[in-house]
Amino acid sequence: MRFFVGFVSLALFFIGAAHAQDAGDEGYDRLVELHEELREYMVPGFTAGVVLDSGARIGEVYGDELMAEKLGGLSYFENKLAALPIVDWSRASQVEYLAVKSILNGYRFNLAVLRPWKRDPGFYLDPLMRVAFAEVSEDGEEVEKLRERLRLVPPLLASARANLTEVAGDFADLALHNLENSDGVNHYHPYREVPPPGIIGWYEDLLERSRTQRPDLVADVTAARDALSDFRDWLRAERPTMTAPGGVGAEQYDWYIRHVRMIPLTSGEMVTLAEREHERMTAALALLRHRNRDLPQLELSQSAEEQRAKIARTDAIVRRFLTEDDFVTIPAWVGELGSNTPFIERPTGPNFWEQIQFRDPIPDHVHAVIPGHRFDAVLAARDERPIRGRYSDGGRAEGWATYLEEATMLAGGTVHSPRADEFMQIFGIFRAARVPADVYMQHNIWSVPEAVAYMREKTPWLDEDVARVDAEIYLRRPPGYGVAYTIGKLQMDALLADRASQLGEEFSLREFHDQFLAAGRLPIALVRYEVTGLDEEVALFWQTPPIPE
Repeated sequence: MRFFVGFVSLALFFIGAAHAQDAGDEGYDRLVELHEELREYMVPGFTAGVVLDSGARIGEVYGDELMAEKLGGLSYFENKLAALPIVDWSRASQVEYLAVKSILNGYRFNLAVLRPWKRDPGFYLDPLMRVAFAEVSEDGEEVEKLRERLRLVPPLLASARANLTEVAGDFADLALHNLENSDGVNHYHPYREVPPPGIIGWYEDLLERSRTQRPDLVADVTAARDALSDFRDWLRAERPTMTAPGGVGAEQYDWYIRHVRMIPLTSGEMVTLAEREHERMTAALALLRHRNRDLPQLELSQSAEEQRAKIARTDAIVRRFLTEDDFVTIPAWVGELGSNTPFIERPTGPNFWEQIQFRDPIPDHVHAVIPGHRFDAVLAARDERPIRGRYSDGGRAEGWATYLEEATMLAGGTVHSPRADEFMQIFGIFRAARVPADVYMQHNIWSVPEAVAYMREKTPWLDEDVARVDAEIYLRRPPGYGVAYTIGKLQMDALLADRASQLGEEFSLREFHDQFLAAGRLPIALVRYEVTGLDEEVALFWQTPPIPE
């Protein structure tokens, strides 16, 4: 019966998604219209596609005049949002109101504070890497699209130079590194026995392939590569003048955490919580190693075939556990979801992720595959609700996925592999170490190298490349992504505790997880209010003060 109830609760989400709000919520339709109008207004957004497609128009698309106009126009949406009669709305509708408010606050922060088109050379470089991954062996639409994009590279980078008037020193250093060095992680890169050295190296790789397979592309690839080399030389020459801070500063960081990410904590509180989590999980790792002291160590996979077999076995074990132990509903239409860490033989040996995954895939499988990110994504793809179906909060995504690591272990999902419990703790230790790194880089207390050194000191097996890639993500993305893992996990723990206390013996873990997933990928504090009715956290979000100067 419990399985049936859980399945129905999740199924109702998909069947009734478009009608989830209370029909009596006067003005809710205006919220939906405002949401659509706001998204349309913010085109162009700050996305790779817009950068790639703009080419020579990049100076116009991200010019000061247009961006100032966009910033000024946000007041219209803020006034319209504030006028909605939300006091008597259902909790579900109020939650969506706050979600739209967070989107609007995020647009204001991007335009007024982050301004990546002026501050970050990587804003223009990031989209160009994937261009060089393209296959050139066949004719057709994809090759013509590649040709068009290659021809956009020189004018795009020429216009970028004019825009980049407030470059942060850390951003310039990261861009120079990425232009000439493999990041050592190579997520989603095509496999090469020796990875090409950075973005320029990938264009050299594309040039070599074009010479033998598509000579008609050689001139365009050469021009794009030369434009990247010129851009590198320009960065080197201008680097002494690029002294702006990379982080947003303490006050603006806390504003963003509260009013965009809608996390009800200050940066100081998050650091304290993360430091306690780091201590707890480091102590737990020592205890688990003692418990497992007589067990053999798990060995690294030695081949792609061996790793594929480990992943297939892990996937079967995880799916059986999720279903038979009433952990979460897996709808019948959820098929194979793949894996997250391909087998790679590196001259330097396995990196941090591979040190764990090539021994036992389960930590990242529950985090990134099922019931974590990929499972989460296939559910979200069927969500047709106009607001929730298009909202994806990083704290919610990473908080859920990180929560699943220890939750799976505590609920019994790793009994087949006791050593995997140690790996779950090592993952958690790294997540906790990211919080001070994120906060102190954004506060401009630590540079990227200092954050890298801190995370490596605090995390077993953590290598330079993985630590640097993480530090770059958490400095260059909108603030607070590095805290999302541990802080989101702690929010999930608190929500579980709230719900278990409210329901007592009626509590069902499967129904709790199904209800959480059915709420959509909203900030966890909003889901907590909707599910439990507890409102002390959302009380912090109704009023939005000006962004601190």
